[in-house]
Amino acid sequence: MKYISQFFDIVLRELNIIVRKNRIYGFCMVVFPVLLVVFFTTMLDDGLPQDLPIGVVDHDNSATSRSLIRNLDAMQNSRVVYRFASVTEARNAMQEGKVFAYLYIPEGTAAKLMAGRQPDISYYYTMTCMTAGSMASKDLKTISMLGSAAVGQATLSAKGATKEQIRTALQAVTIDAHMIANPQGSYNYSLTTVFVPGILMLFMALLSAYALGMEMKFDSGKEWLARAGNNILVAILGKYIVHALVFLLVIFSYQYYIFNVLHFPHLGGVWSIVRLTLLQVAASIGFGIFAISMCGSAFPVAGMDPPLQAMSWLFPLRHYWMLYQATVLNGFPVIDVWFHLVALVAFTLLPWFVLRKVKIAMLNYVYIP
Repeated sequence: MKYISQFFDIVLRELNIIVRKNRIYGFCMVVFPVLLVVFFTTMLDDGLPQDLPIGVVDHDNSATSRSLIRNLDAMQNSRVVYRFASVTEARNAMQEGKVFAYLYIPEGTAAKLMAGRQPDISYYYTMTCMTAGSMASKDLKTISMLGSAAVGQATLSAKGATKEQIRTALQAVTIDAHMIANPQGSYNYSLTTVFVPGILMLFMALLSAYALGMEMKFDSGKEWLARAGNNILVAILGKYIVHALVFLLVIFSYQYYIFNVLHFPHLGGVWSIVRLTLLQVAASIGFGIFAISMCGSAFPVAGMDPPLQAMSWLFPLRHYWMLYQATVLNGFPVIDVWFHLVALVAFTLLPWFVLRKVKIAMLNYVYIP
């Protein structure tokens, strides 16, 4: 009973700090996460970038070239907004940020196509913004292939080839592509679900470290430990259970919004989401407590240099993301990614190894501004 009363005394003390004494907690725990969710879900609401400004340099000015330009303009991701007189003018516009790419159709393109020769159609795109550049290059490549295929179809048809012969000549290998777990190819589904939890995990770790730092800075650690009967375990649990409950409420609200309102895919079911959220919060807070005592996801890990690959295992977000995509997004059994689950549990238990150091710091540390 003594420990229980001490525990609730610490809980009430921490609630008073969060609600009345330090407004930074309210902003970082509630206001900022709400703004974060609204920002990412609305920015990526369409799933993919649409109507990216594209330029065209058409020196052929034929029915074929005009058809290619109309098809490019009709694509979902691209919109032809400029028709340039020269390549120099188009390059300058791309350097000024007016367009993300431009298509160059030289004179005589249609004539060469009809004669069975191979014309050169060029397209240029900027990778200053990788997403926009990649989407623009994809549309331009598709248009180039479609233009060649259309003329090839007309030529083979004129020579008397059957539909099956034309199909085989133009596309010898038929591609049957299936996008698993995210069939819409939505950036919202893949990016929001890692950016938002990642930033929240960062804030949980920082606030956990900040809470202990404030106890040392204002020399309130002795009073905090006294309320817990100098039992550091009771003091830590009472202090951080408040943080954990607030963040759990925020994260569950965020997940209800994306899964029930926005209908993000989640083949793993509710239990996978709850289990991962509990581990996410516990591991982030545990990492923050461990980090303060020690101080005193769009690039794939497989593509990193070996030292960076090794370092990625030292952060809870890496293990959170592996668990999320396996158990929640794809619905695979947790045994397939057991190591990452164990890693998050290990992050949760990290404070156990530094409790004595935290207690000594609270009793003996003198803050020097």
